[in-house]
Amino acid sequence: MIAILTPLLYALGPLALLLVMAVVFTETGLLLGFFLPGDSLLFLAGALVASHVIALPFWVLVAGVLLAAVAGDQLGYLVGRHYGPKIFSRPDSRLFRQENAERARAFFARRGAIAVIAGRFVPVVRTFVPVVAGVGRMPHRTFTVLNLLGAVVWAVGIVTVGFFFGGITFVAAHIELITIVIAGVSVVPAAIEVLRRRRGRLVTAESNAGAGEVPSVAAC
Repeated sequence: MIAILTPLLYALGPLALLLVMAVVFTETGLLLGFFLPGDSLLFLAGALVASHVIALPFWVLVAGVLLAAVAGDQLGYLVGRHYGPKIFSRPDSRLFRQENAERARAFFARRGAIAVIAGRFVPVVRTFVPVVAGVGRMPHRTFTVLNLLGAVVWAVGIVTVGFFFGGITFVAAHIELITIVIAGVSVVPAAIEVLRRRRGRLVTAESNAGAGEVPSVAAC
């Protein structure tokens, strides 16, 4: 996905901020955004601003991503509070898997309230944790405070790291190559997940096949 978004960042200029904000908001506020590359996109946006590829003041980028991150989590919380039971009882589809929701539930159960902050740094989990907090009826004021802290640490933090790296002369001179590397690395977790699921399906199929052979042997 980052490979698709990167050319848009180059082409849009200052309007690239709107794209970054839309991705951050969707990933953290809409259950359909779990596949979006929030971490790598924020890092890259910071680097491109530092390298003057995106002609924006740094504070404008920071303000934009902070707003999008906070608003996204607030929406996720409200969705969970009002529609959570319906969402978590729905069957699997291409855009929604119960295992992702259960993963966020388990993360929330282990970490407690701090999961609202820590979950920001875990892909997929950061999409579902606000919803889980809403389902669990976490006090709205408490969630809002944790949401603000998490947005500052995650969104602003990653953008800032990208900005300082982008300000390094070597990085600025090779920003296009580094962009390609980031895009390549971002594909690795998705590829591992696909291989893991495929292996799981094969193991399940072999187990079922083995179980199916037992009756025929017994019958003989």
